[in-house]
Amino acid sequence: MSTLRPLLLVVAACLSATALAQSWPTKPVRIVVAYPPGGGIDVMARQLAEKLTATWGQPVVVENKPGANTISATDSVAKSEPDGHTV
Repeated sequence: MSTLRPLLLVVAACLSATALAQSWPTKPVRIVVAYPPGGGIDVMARQLAEKLTATWGQPVVVENKPGANTISATDSVAKSEPDGHTV
């Protein structure tokens, strides 16, 4: 039993190497801001988008959707594809 357990751990470690991470993002990422351009939230979102674009190598776009007490932006994100490319 003492040699079986380490052997199983080595086999499990070797088999798990085939489960590699998927490349993400595969298309531009959208950050939806529920407030008008020029505000504090918009400035922070644009700075974040700039850093993420440099890190990921994919464009990150900030999209402002003010109005309806943030419901229009929330609705836009809720109806987007559930692929992780809309934040």
